[in-house]
Amino acid sequence: MTVVAVLALDGVIPFELSVPGQVFGTANQVVDDVLYDVRVCAPGRTATTAPAVGGFALTTAWDLDALGEADLIVVPGHDRYLDPPAPALLAALRDAHGRGARLASVCVGAFTLAATGLLADLRVTTHWRCADELARRHPDLHVDSKVLFVDNGSLVTSAGVAAGLDLFLHLVGQEQGATVAAATARHTVMPLQRDGGQAQFIDHPRADAPGGTLGPTLDWMRAELARPLTLDEIARHAAMSVRTLNRRFRAQVGTTPLQWLLRLRIDEARQLLEATDLPVEHIAARTGFGSPTTLRHHFARATGTAPSAYRTTFRGGSHQGHADLLTADGPVLARP
Repeated sequence: MTVVAVLALDGVIPFELSVPGQVFGTANQVVDDVLYDVRVCAPGRTATTAPAVGGFALTTAWDLDALGEADLIVVPGHDRYLDPPAPALLAALRDAHGRGARLASVCVGAFTLAATGLLADLRVTTHWRCADELARRHPDLHVDSKVLFVDNGSLVTSAGVAAGLDLFLHLVGQEQGATVAAATARHTVMPLQRDGGQAQFIDHPRADAPGGTLGPTLDWMRAELARPLTLDEIARHAAMSVRTLNRRFRAQVGTTPLQWLLRLRIDEARQLLEATDLPVEHIAARTGFGSPTTLRHHFARATGTAPSAYRTTFRGGSHQGHADLLTADGPVLARP
């Protein structure tokens, strides 16, 4: 039996606090046995949840001393993640890791885990909106903002909110095998195919370059998205040399013209996959990729999944695709 301690600090995100119990508890149910003993632990046995997502007080049966008995300690996100953690908490996490416990963070729980010093020199992840801040505060970490989770063996980090579901299903698969993981996924109505290497689906803001000189050219590129655009053609429209265009793009948009155009095409393809029944061939043409093969190649590189799989997961009302996910033989569970 695996003892799982879920850390409830003041300001904890309720969903992230409950996900480990949901996944590991469901694994117990599908095999009709106690594979996991899930314990919510809080300093002084009390905590309050984040007010922004429906604050309430909770009382737990376990204090921080229960961390000493845990095989797996889960650190969910909380709204005070930028504050220095209590020294006693950091010592308890270090001691637990030192005796062989596995530590896992969800979302901004990575900040708490990073404060222990245990993540030094490791590849880690967190919610993409907070990745730059995590890297700034802990320059010894290799922060990857694109993936759903990173498994370093005894130290595991995952991205925002729902990625915790993927992480804990991954851990069930590692410990109990693909059959139990697949049954757990079906009972919790989860997709079976998302592994750690799949990309976080990041919303890239519109790059309108306020106050800059590229606004008209950006609008023109959006309008001409369906046809191939060369760097020379973009430079002519902007009335500047290719070298100046590249320099202005990096200063005002933060990337190169062709990379911005590719990102724009991927985002448009995502929207069409979510909102329409257009065949991939038509989407490739409308987004300037030209062929389905080219679309699939760039889409997979950007998102870590195929256009068809993305549509199955994110298309509202796609009941048949959802059923396919729930009746697949087993999940793809892999370490990135």
